[in-house]
Amino acid sequence: MDSATTHALISFSIVAALMTISPGLDTAVVLRSAVILGRRQGFATALGIGTGALIWGVAAATGVSILLTASHAAYTALRVIGAAYLLWMGIGMLRAARRGEAPIAERTPDSGVLRAFLRGAGTNLLNPKVGAFYIAMLPQFMPAHASHLAMGLALAGVHDVESVLWFTALILGAHHARAWFARRRVKRAMDAVTGTVLVGFGIELAARS
Repeated sequence: MDSATTHALISFSIVAALMTISPGLDTAVVLRSAVILGRRQGFATALGIGTGALIWGVAAATGVSILLTASHAAYTALRVIGAAYLLWMGIGMLRAARRGEAPIAERTPDSGVLRAFLRGAGTNLLNPKVGAFYIAMLPQFMPAHASHLAMGLALAGVHDVESVLWFTALILGAHHARAWFARRRVKRAMDAVTGTVLVGFGIELAARS
């Protein structure tokens, strides 16, 4: 690894770290999974989000996601689908908070790690803001001589590692406080807050031109 590549990775890691620890949709979804469903589901949700980010990184590096920038129709379609998905999850949580029960998607027998993983991956893959981040940022950290695919994978991998470390701290912290979080009133409050965040992101995404 030459000095230009090393410098690019270090520089990107600083930017990505700031993005990772900023409160947002991913943090809300992971924290809620850890608090309401448990540690395993929390880690599964985080892994799903990381997988989605890695796919976006590869897409941006290979030029696939440029379609979202070049084609207004493609971007609009993904934006509408993503907004509908976030609204569906958020409204389900708000209804659960009002009734004091688990959302329908979490009352089924298979509401385990696979569902948590898919929820995390879906949240990330259907969010064009993630794609826009990679499209905007990756070219800034691509050495002229480097393979775009290899460097894209490396940069997305750095972001994933930082996300895993951050989410691990959140999940373990939530696990130690789970006795308090397990209270019915606290669960309902958590659903209400997370649901509001998801609905807010959904409305903001739907309203964007």
